[in-house]
Amino acid sequence: MDYNERRNDRRGDRGDRGERRNGGEMGDASRKLSAPQQTQCRFCRRQERYVDYKDIETLQKLLTHRGKIYSRKRSGNCAGCQRKVKRAIKRARFMALLPFTA
Repeated sequence: MDYNERRNDRRGDRGDRGERRNGGEMGDASRKLSAPQQTQCRFCRRQERYVDYKDIETLQKLLTHRGKIYSRKRSGNCAGCQRKVKRAIKRARFMALLPFTA
């Protein structure tokens, strides 16, 4: 018995390893039924051209409890609005409206 035969023998009836993880064919169908994702960021939906550094409630939603800025993927912002948010947060920190660290 060579190496490949022993390796296939250990796998058992599953065949390749992907079947168990995805739940077979049912996993693909259930994945397609999920809700549609948001297409625009919160600032684009409100059609805001400027992210105000004095709007502390909005900016705090985009920070961790330690004072770090959430990434685009986590916050849901587009690239342009994320740059505006970054600039607004840094201005608010400089004006002592937001902490640099927590």
